[in-house]
Parts: sequence; structure tokens; C-alpha cells
Amino acid sequence: MSAVLILAPCSAPAQQALSWDQVKARFEASNPALKADADNVDEMRAEEITAYLRPNPQFTLSGDGTQIAPHDGVWTPFKGTYEQPNFSYLHERDHKRELRLESAQEGTRITEAQHEDLKRNLEFTLRAAFVETLEAKSVLDMAKADLDYYDKIIEMSRARLKDGDIAQIDFDRIELLRVQYESELQTAIVNLRTAKIQMLQMLNDRTPVDQFDVTGIFDFSDALDPIDNFHQAALATRPDLQAALETIQQSDTNHKLAISNGSTDPTFAGWYTYNSSNNNPNGIQTLGASVSIPLRIFDKNQGEKKRTQIDIDRAQQASDATKAGVFSDVDTAYEQVRSNIALLKPYKEKYNDEALRVRDAVSYAYFHGGASLMDFLNAQSDYRQVQLAYTQLIGAYLTSAAQLSLAVGREVIP
Repeated sequence: MSAVLILAPCSAPAQQALSWDQVKARFEASNPALKADADNVDEMRAEEITAYLRPNPQFTLSGDGTQIAPHDGVWTPFKGTYEQPNFSYLHERDHKRELRLESAQEGTRITEAQHEDLKRNLEFTLRAAFVETLEAKSVLDMAKADLDYYDKIIEMSRARLKDGDIAQIDFDRIELLRVQYESELQTAIVNLRTAKIQMLQMLNDRTPVDQFDVTGIFDFSDALDPIDNFHQAALATRPDLQAALETIQQSDTNHKLAISNGSTDPTFAGWYTYNSSNNNPNGIQTLGASVSIPLRIFDKNQGEKKRTQIDIDRAQQASDATKAGVFSDVDTAYEQVRSNIALLKPYKEKYNDEALRVRDAVSYAYFHGGASLMDFLNAQSDYRQVQLAYTQLIGAYLTSAAQLSLAVGREVIP
């Protein structure tokens, strides 16, 4: 008996259904695209170190005066050789290092904002898949309930057929309609599994589809703040707009750096000389120093000064375009949410209850001889269409709410 138990396959338990906050936390911790982009931010921080480095000093060792041929039959090659070690250092003026560091730090802030913008877009895709999964679960539950209800209708109709209350052709038509319910059930199963697969891919999760599940409120709220509130929130939080504003600041810093790079940087040098053949017996060991100053007659970095000046204007225009896009995104998403709320309210207030009452009333009338078979079948179809339309509208509302959060740059509708 124990051997049988050991050989029996163990079915893995389904994991606990994840809420949206749990799904988002897993996404931030494990999504490969997001992690790779985070490495790009770290690379930019490393560039700050490079930007602030001082120039390396130069060391030169020279030797001269070595005898290469005998003189009067005497060859003493190293007697007249002198050695000269030389140290030199380029001194950068006009705050070049500080401006390079400032530009690199602004580049890091731009990259960080772009990383947040990537995260914002990926989270919207994840949120849309999360909503799609909730919608597919709701549609699947509805398809199962409809099939169970219709199976009861078939059993009641079979009983009437035995009693002679309905004709065989009417029963066949009722039973034949069951294939539509089966088809809807299979479609709902496929849609649910597809939505889960998309979520698992974004989470970089290898959990089997049947063991993965999510949970959340699948409903709508008719409360909606004024659009100006969303405009102000978007201007304060949209990372792509923050990146555009930081680009203006970096362009201004780069222009200052271009002006600084047009200035002259002197090179200071000092050396020691040992000259054993010096005519001055007291000057065998000497020290020397020099200053080398480039003459910036032709190259004053004019091209970079002009280019960076133009780049300031380009960055400003790009920022204005991004700001206009922010307003457009918010307006479009807001109208979509408002439209979905307007469509959902009558469903919740009356259409759902009316469709249920009509279905039950026509079914009761049909089984008591007060309605035709066509009226009965139409009532069943109308009820399913109303319920499906309501479910799809809730899914559209939640997706548009996620779109509004995407447009603002943070979650504004839970």
C-alpha cells in the first residue's frame, strides 16, 4: 500500500489568488525588461564618476649625452649621460569638472525618469491583462451558470415531452440551442487561460496556468473627479514630462560646459636633471619648470557653443510638445471613463433586473402554455446578451480607468 502511495502522482496545490498590489509587487521585482532598464540607470550613475575625474599627471624620463663611438681610442659611453625625469599636469579651468559632473547627474535624472516612464507603460499593460483576467473569470462564471440553468430547462422540457405537452421538434430545438452555451463556455475558458498566460509572461513566472489565479473587485464607481484635478496631477507626476524638463536643464548645463571648454587650460611641468658632463661643476644637478599655454586662436569650440545653444531651444520645444501630449492623453482617457460610466449606470439601475424579470416571466409563461417557443428562446438569448454586455462594459471601464492612471502617471482610480 505504501509503494502505491509513493508512486501516485502528487497534484500541486493551486497558489493563493493574487491581488493587484501583489501582482504589481511581483512585476517590479521580476520583470526582465524593467530590471534591464534599471541597470541602465546604474550605468548612468557610474558615468558621474567618470565625469568628475581629474586629468592624470604625466611622467616622462629622458636620457641624452650617451657616447656612441670611442674618442681618442677611449669609449666611456655613460660618462656624459644625463637623466631628466619630468612631471607635468593639465590644469582645467572655468569649472569644467563641476559642469561635467552636473551634466552627468542631470543625465542620470533623465534616465531615471525614462525608467519610471517605461515602468508606467508596462504596468498599464499588466493592469489591462489583470482586468482582462477578471473579466474572463466573470464571463466564465456566467457561462457556467447559464449552462446549468439551461440544463434545468432541458430537463423540464424533457418531462413535458413525456407528458405530451410539447412536440418532439420543439424539444429538439430547445436541446439544440445548448451547443451555443457549450461554445460560450469553451470560449470563456480559452480567454481566461490566454489572459493568465500574458500575465505570467510579464511576471516572468513559470507557474502552471491552472495553478495561477488573481482576485479583485470587478465593478465600477460612478464617482469621478473634475478633469482639472487630473490635469494638475499629470503635470506633477508624468515621468516623461519630468524627463523633458530635465533635458532642458541638461541642455543649459551642456551649453555652459561648451563655453568652458573654449577656455585655455595651461599645463604645468617640472623636472630634475643630472648632467655629469656639465661645464659648470656646480650645476651637475638642476631643477626646471615650465608652463605651456595653448593659443586658442582658431579653435575656440565655436561649433559646440552654437550646437548646444540650439539644443536648448530644441529641448524647450520638445517639452512643450510633451506637455500638450499629457493634456491630450488625460482628456481622451477621462472622456472614455465618463462614457463608460454613463453606459453602465442604466444597466445597474434597471437593464439587468429587467432582463432577468423578462427571462423568468417568459419561461414561466412558456411552461404554462402562455408563450411561444420563439418568445422563450428569444428571452433566453436577450438575457445572456444583456449580462454579457454589462460584464464587457465593466471590463471596458476598468481598462479606461487604467488608461486614465497611465495618462496621469499614477493610480487615480483604484
